[in-house]
Amino acid sequence: MNLSGHILKWFGWKIDVTAPDYDKCIICVAPHTSNWDFILGKLAYASIGRKAGFLMKEDWFFFPLGCFFRAIGGVPVPRKKKRGSLVEELVKKFQDATKLTIAITPEGTRSRTAKWHSGFLQIAFIAHVPIVLGVIDYATKTIIVRDTFHPTGNIEADLRAIKDYYKPYSGKYPEKFTTE
Repeated sequence: MNLSGHILKWFGWKIDVTAPDYDKCIICVAPHTSNWDFILGKLAYASIGRKAGFLMKEDWFFFPLGCFFRAIGGVPVPRKKKRGSLVEELVKKFQDATKLTIAITPEGTRSRTAKWHSGFLQIAFIAHVPIVLGVIDYATKTIIVRDTFHPTGNIEADLRAIKDYYKPYSGKYPEKFTTE
């Protein structure tokens, strides 16, 4: 076990990662109710020797923090559309890369929201990459990355199926998580 695994174990977290190590994939991460989710997710993936980039609002990419986030795989997401489409940009990244994993929190916020973003489904469908379903379950202190979802192109049905998958899990602040 490496340092990341030891840190998680010291804090009572268990790791259940059996999903294949795809050359290219999107990791859909939920529930997302705390900044600790980012740290736990990075530690969990590093504990099994894997690396994943991540999307984060561009407000966090100020100097010197921005340099750090970019170095560990961060992709800034503009709050307002300034240039082009983020979906198109990420599809191109997947098409150009030989190996690329990006973690995305479809809730897009740590606040309670029933409106999950669907861009990750569009990216995966257009770029022909699988979506690995990642869970940070505070109720059981378990980080789960077991199941793979292949989008059908029906955004509404796919999003409903993914929300249903996450129903049994609980975020750090359960009142901030909904799959309605």
